[in-house]
Amino acid sequence: MADENKPPLFGEFGQMPNFDFTKLMKDFKLPGVDLATIMDREKKNIEALTEANRVAFEGWQALVHRQAEILQESIKQAVGTLQGEDAGTKRMDMASHAFEAALSNMRELAEMAIKSQKEAFDIIRKRVEDNLAALRVPGTDK
Repeated sequence: MADENKPPLFGEFGQMPNFDFTKLMKDFKLPGVDLATIMDREKKNIEALTEANRVAFEGWQALVHRQAEILQESIKQAVGTLQGEDAGTKRMDMASHAFEAALSNMRELAEMAIKSQKEAFDIIRKRVEDNLAALRVPGTDK
């Protein structure tokens, strides 16, 4: 059983522990290792992932919103077209227009998804390039 007089190692349930990795590593002096640089690089990696996730989420949110708008527009158009006098002819015209609109809408949604994915990927690609640049030996092309 845990000693009731000792503070919990990881804080209260549901709270993040008050733990500083850099303070812990200061006690372990490793020659040739710059801990501050490593920690800064990892912080930037996490920030890039966070930004990429935000961009991807906003892109998918816009995509879902646009899909809902398209559905509402399609329903309004269908109801309006079928309420006329010459419903038989209008149904054929509506089917033709609906098919063309569906193709156009699918193209629009695909372009939105591609744009969102590209923006998220560009954030990660830039971070990888920065990491690779940091690993290069100064004065060489390697």
